[in-house]
Amino acid sequence: AAMRGGGGAAGPSAPAGSNGSGGGNRSLLPARYPPATGGNEDVQIGVLFASKAILQLLVNPLSGTLIDRVGYEVPLLAGLAVMFLSTATFAFAENYATLFAARSLQGLGSAFADTAGIALIADRYAEEPARSRALGTALACISFGSLAAPPFGGVLYEFAGKRVPFLVLACVCLLDGLLLLALAPPGATGARANMPVGTPIHRLMVDPYIAVVAGALATCNIPLAFLEPTIANWMKDSMGASEWEVGLTWLPAFFPHVLGVYVTVRLAAAYPHLQWFYGALGMAIIGASSCLVPACRNFGQVIIPLCGICFGIALVDTALLPTLAFLVDVRHVSVYGSVYAIADISYSVAYALGPIVAGQIVHTMGFAQLNLGMGLANVLYAPVLLFLKNVCQMKPSHSERNILLEEGPKGLYDTIKMEERKG
Repeated sequence: AAMRGGGGAAGPSAPAGSNGSGGGNRSLLPARYPPATGGNEDVQIGVLFASKAILQLLVNPLSGTLIDRVGYEVPLLAGLAVMFLSTATFAFAENYATLFAARSLQGLGSAFADTAGIALIADRYAEEPARSRALGTALACISFGSLAAPPFGGVLYEFAGKRVPFLVLACVCLLDGLLLLALAPPGATGARANMPVGTPIHRLMVDPYIAVVAGALATCNIPLAFLEPTIANWMKDSMGASEWEVGLTWLPAFFPHVLGVYVTVRLAAAYPHLQWFYGALGMAIIGASSCLVPACRNFGQVIIPLCGICFGIALVDTALLPTLAFLVDVRHVSVYGSVYAIADISYSVAYALGPIVAGQIVHTMGFAQLNLGMGLANVLYAPVLLFLKNVCQMKPSHSERNILLEEGPKGLYDTIKMEERKG
């Protein structure tokens, strides 16, 4: 709005856009702008929001393969550097082309940082329940960043200007990179040079178990990805929601998300053979909650199904992300870059379609039909997770990690891994 001279401090709220990631793919500050002077502005905004997830979707197959080849730390550091650059570019962007370039750069950085970060956790925490706890903590942090973004960005934008929120986030990226260099400097150990080559990503994609998990991750994130660009306008039209209500729509959902992570981690530690059930239960909760959204008539009511959606997503993510690592351990080679690139692709599919497709569906079919369709998709997919019921009974006899444990070290890489495990 400010770029075209409309004055960004007045006017109705635009739909909240998806912030694309694994996922950190969850929410964006509702941009405030006066009524569009051109008919294609909504399309431009939708394409701008979606460009991150689209580029992330395209780059992830390459980033997963590269991570498997060079290790986790270097791609993670490179991803943080790219996100620092893109976030700083946002702060000083003065035209649409620069905004589009910065948003797309975010997708490039996330394709490396998200995938490498989750894969690094899976590699460092090799055994359950430590792996589920560590991945659950990461998911809780992703949720916090995503759901706290609207009030964070809104308050700073209102009182400090457009540049300050982006400069703060750029400093966070810089600090994160420095901490990575201090705690896990690239090339600190010689393990990577002698590590086995990971399974190619195209082979992982055709693994039926991994395909089922990837489908569940994409399906469970569709309600979040499709509601974020549409729920703000619906709240204004159907219940006359105020600016602060629109800005705080998603923030309360952070708490049930963290609760869902905690509950799933505890249940997985006590009953690890029921991981598939926790994911199926989460999808059923997401489906039921999505169907309830159109029935809400005020801000207090709409918070309840949104909390249910985020609670269900926590169940699915926390149950199925460790399952991906376990599947690689027992069916392939214990190198995790490509398999978590597939997980990031699953998230990116939902968040690439959301800003572009959701508004069109609402325009042609209606907001209620959109929610009912998303709810039905989740409920129908939940029984598919029965396919994973026997995963926990698989014997990891062919995985590189268990060969090390059962047969002892046979080379430099094996020896290093054994020493790390003993330590």
